[in-house]
Amino acid sequence: MPSHRHEAPHAPLFLACRAVLTLAAIAPLQAFAQEAPAPATPEACVSIGSDVERLACYDAALGRVARDTRGADIAAKEAKAIQKNLELAEEVVPAAETPAPASDLYPMEDTLDRAIANAGKGSLLDSRWELAKDSKLGTWNFRAYKPMYLLPAFWSSKVNDTPSSPNPNNTVTAPLEVDDLEAKFQVSFKTKAWENIFGDNGDLWMAYTQSSRWQVYSPDTSRPFRETNYEPEVMLTFRNNYHLAGWNGRLLGIGVNHQSNGRADPLSRSWNRVIGMIGLDRDNWALTVRPWWRVKESASDDNNRDIEDFVGRGDATLVYVRGGHQFSLMGRHSLRGGDRSHGAVQLDWGFPIHNSLRGHVQIFDGYGESLIDYNHRATYIGLGVSLLEWY
Repeated sequence: MPSHRHEAPHAPLFLACRAVLTLAAIAPLQAFAQEAPAPATPEACVSIGSDVERLACYDAALGRVARDTRGADIAAKEAKAIQKNLELAEEVVPAAETPAPASDLYPMEDTLDRAIANAGKGSLLDSRWELAKDSKLGTWNFRAYKPMYLLPAFWSSKVNDTPSSPNPNNTVTAPLEVDDLEAKFQVSFKTKAWENIFGDNGDLWMAYTQSSRWQVYSPDTSRPFRETNYEPEVMLTFRNNYHLAGWNGRLLGIGVNHQSNGRADPLSRSWNRVIGMIGLDRDNWALTVRPWWRVKESASDDNNRDIEDFVGRGDATLVYVRGGHQFSLMGRHSLRGGDRSHGAVQLDWGFPIHNSLRGHVQIFDGYGESLIDYNHRATYIGLGVSLLEWY
């Protein structure tokens, strides 16, 4: 009697569908995921020791254009759809019932995963946080964090000559000699200490920001540094890929932050926070939202226990980049009503002057321009230059 083989009736259909999906999608996705940088030979870049700086030198020398972010997002979306269709097909015909397909059809799994992991490549947030799989530059490279600028002219509408706090040990009793015109500068950088903690996602960053207000136009008081704020922090960041009201969710993070002015009583100010971070962008826009929670201290050691009611419990920063110009708007608030309702807004504009040198204008209004002024309201206007902006 003739033998009867029991084959899954849908197996050929399953393989045909899989082959069609593969041939239709793997070529463009592989081309996108494996696109190699343009070759570079300028001798001036060879001697640069830092990988990050050397790559930037090559890109600048050759006029390399950043990869299209929209293309990366489309490739990721298509890869997700293909994965979903394959999963549905395997539910109809279990893998155990289907013959193994040709081996050259199966590299698509890696290609699909790579395309999904490269969503947002070349976006504003990706350029600062190395979010996409192919954007990773390794550990212990110095990277930009917050803007770095020098404002030789920084004017205050109302000087704070008697800094105070609910703690009597941190209240000045005799007025200080303070000019309303001073200089301000800020340096800020970060470095990645651990990359891809969870598979191909999750990076641990360490950052440091220092901003100083210098009474350089006050020779009668020996031109002192009126206030310097030191801010080290550690952040764990993750790549996201979702869409919200026309924005692309790129970044989710959590960090620990310390900020202090390194001074003795009665001028000492400090606090510690756990800070969340949500980053979204679209085209030339980037939005970062940061809620925070203060780490409480004992009443006797707390030299600014009401700081959250003035500096706030979170902030949001919106950045727009266009033709070498960068505009940023920061807002923060105490998220309380009545007498505890306080906050601040800050507008910065960086504009091109020559190569990496930019002009910089800063306008601040509200509470907490610096730690010593955390509960002091004033308007500040600064004019100067910057070497690095947000992006």
